[in-house]
Amino acid sequence: DEDLPDWHTVDFCIEQMKQPRSKPFFVACGLIKPHLPWAVPRKYYGRYPRDDIQLPPYQKGDLDDVPALGIKMAGPEKDHAKFLKSGRWKDAIQSYLATIAYVDMNIGRLLDAYDASPERDNTIIVLWGDHGWHLGEKQHWHKSTLWEEATRIPLIIATPQTKPGVCSQSVSLLDLYPTLMELCGISGDQKFDGLSLMPQLRAPETKRRPALIEFRKENAAVRSARWRYIHYSDGSEELYD
Repeated sequence: DEDLPDWHTVDFCIEQMKQPRSKPFFVACGLIKPHLPWAVPRKYYGRYPRDDIQLPPYQKGDLDDVPALGIKMAGPEKDHAKFLKSGRWKDAIQSYLATIAYVDMNIGRLLDAYDASPERDNTIIVLWGDHGWHLGEKQHWHKSTLWEEATRIPLIIATPQTKPGVCSQSVSLLDLYPTLMELCGISGDQKFDGLSLMPQLRAPETKRRPALIEFRKENAAVRSARWRYIHYSDGSEELYD
């Protein structure tokens, strides 16, 4: 475990959390994994036997009704074609899951340090990822699409002021800054592109505007609680329920 940088990043953050302080402080812990390469200690692969691996939802003709720019983003002739030829699709998913397990272990170390921290009852925690990941859905691997798999991420916010709940509304990472401002009682005259998530933290099903996602010039997706609408730079479109 100690041979990977994430272990030492967590060590550093734990030391920061242990220190007594007289003023509010902020700790950002950026973990590299599950970024490629999906190489972690062997014990994590053993948790996910290859024979038990399930392939993601997949339709052979899924790109038949997708506009040309969407197909170009997917690049089915690239990595996915290689996995189909080599028969290593399940091996790749096993490696991804093993890497996630390594990240989970390190997050557990952080939470143990939080539980032991003198500021346990006066701390806001935000856990998120910067993008999602395709594992062969729509014949695509990696990120870099406007579809659900690439643009949906984990997002968990725990605060002393709010109770646990699950929000099914679409939100954006742009919403985090105004949310933290409000949670910390910091006011100002800044204008934000994001909206504070406090209404959803108080009542998870509170309605809000759809989330907007952009990728490269003039390609955008709008995601509401039910719909995903994609508009590509050449005017072509996709709509998902």
